[in-house]
Amino acid sequence: MSARVVSLHRYPVKSGRVIDLGAARLGRHGLQYDRGWLIVDAQDRFITQRTHPALARLEAHPDEDGGLRLRHPAAGSLVIPPPPALTAPDGLRRVRVWNREVPATDCGPEAAAFASRVIGAPARIVAAIDANFPDGYPLLICNVASLADLAARLPEPIPMSRFRPNIVVEGWDPWAEDGIREVRIGAARLRLVKACTRCVITTRDQQSGEPGIDPLPVLRTFRWDRSLRGVTFGWNAEVAAGAGAMLRVGDEVEVL
Repeated sequence: MSARVVSLHRYPVKSGRVIDLGAARLGRHGLQYDRGWLIVDAQDRFITQRTHPALARLEAHPDEDGGLRLRHPAAGSLVIPPPPALTAPDGLRRVRVWNREVPATDCGPEAAAFASRVIGAPARIVAAIDANFPDGYPLLICNVASLADLAARLPEPIPMSRFRPNIVVEGWDPWAEDGIREVRIGAARLRLVKACTRCVITTRDQQSGEPGIDPLPVLRTFRWDRSLRGVTFGWNAEVAAGAGAMLRVGDEVEVL
């Protein structure tokens, strides 16, 4: 079964707008700069599109030095320095992503004002220190044929962007990913560890944040996972080997 990487994607700010890539460097914690920044509320809890769909309109572009350029219709533009250059007085913060506490660097009062305009409530932006801010796993792999199978069951197709993958594979049969546990892409080995349960974010247009066709009721008819207590699409993955390798669109995906 011949398969290849058909697209690569990162989300510099968790739950913000996607950046489509032709190539990406793989780190221990996923693609470089993927979910390396996070917006948190006044209690240092993570904020996502689940409750704040305006994040879909947040553009974020990492610089080569590790800084970040932000733009949002409700907040204007902002440049955040690289984490080592940040000198916010309260510096180190411990933020909460689901049930995990993650150490992070506060990005300062200008970033907090920007985030508050985006969210419409007191908020701050923090940068990752040693890891990043995924829900639980560093990578999400999705299959083009699985989306086509789902689309045939919906009133009209929806784009893959609704599922916010990092790596999209073409050449597998529909739902073949359910039976795959490890793949090789170039010098990297990725381990598929858990089917990804899906939430309300899949119902929103990823450019506007507006509601669209809801795939969840249809997925529930044939993709309900009793043990995970949710509907699944795509697989969470982790880096088994090859941190530092480059992944490229067009790379062969070998099932191990």
